[in-house]
Amino acid sequence: MRSYRRLLIFLTVFLLLGLLCTAMSSVPARADFGNFAGDTDFGGGGGGGGDGGWDSDGYSGGSLVGDIGTFLLAVVLVIILIIFFAIKELFSKLFKKKDNNVPRGAAPPMARGGGGQAPALQPMRAYLSLDPHFNEGEFRERLSNLYVQMQQRWHEKNIESLKPYFTDAFYAQSDRQLDEMRRYGRTPCTERVAVLEVSPKGFYQTGGMDHIVVTIRSRIVAYILDDKTGRVVSGDMRREKFMTYEWDLCRKSGTITVTGEGIRSISCPHCGAPLNINQTAKCPYCDSVVTVVNEDWALNNIKGIAQQTV
Repeated sequence: MRSYRRLLIFLTVFLLLGLLCTAMSSVPARADFGNFAGDTDFGGGGGGGGDGGWDSDGYSGGSLVGDIGTFLLAVVLVIILIIFFAIKELFSKLFKKKDNNVPRGAAPPMARGGGGQAPALQPMRAYLSLDPHFNEGEFRERLSNLYVQMQQRWHEKNIESLKPYFTDAFYAQSDRQLDEMRRYGRTPCTERVAVLEVSPKGFYQTGGMDHIVVTIRSRIVAYILDDKTGRVVSGDMRREKFMTYEWDLCRKSGTITVTGEGIRSISCPHCGAPLNINQTAKCPYCDSVVTVVNEDWALNNIKGIAQQTV
């Protein structure tokens, strides 16, 4: 037993040191906003998407993906050995120990529900009963324009102007991802950006907020440049990628779409000055950046569904 434990400790330390060295040497490997477009295709291909993507929450599969290389094989082997010895010890203990805590015939404890489960979506036509002025065509056009702006600001490594159109949590998370590009001296580049489809899938309500889930399909050329040398360190300047995303947008429940020109003036929550939210994100009087989450739709989350490189 002692020799097993020593071996397990050695393998664990080896794994942790290897992961630490890999993390220290890794660089961001994905070029589009949120770090989804990389060197490896995923999901259901160029059109329909699938369940093989990842969420933007928790870094969106950023810098380690594609950078581990041959070390990944060693990590997998170490993990297999650790799991093998752990299972061996677990079964050894189970067969030797009698369980006297659960009476015969008692039902197992119920697991907590709801965690990580996708919310049930209601059809978009039903949303008109909540907001009779909601215009799906204008909504699609706005998101298409926002996607293009997001790629441009990502390339500039400054997304402050987009803050009004993101929730605070999503903005902070996205800026942290972009900060890794700044620290490593990398510039993400997206060219020939074309939005192919914006398709609302449905809506749901939770926590006093309305949410609309939207599928975004686009065609882009995505690559990453080294700031010092100017060389391409990830991606390809010549090949196009067909991307499929799932966006989650939210606003305060009970909000009604404003009709007319679509130009709205709201008050700055910091100094009270009127602010045309369609023209600027920053208050000209106190320089505060204002978000529209309580006034209009704000991007809450992005999930990468599929990528196909051609």
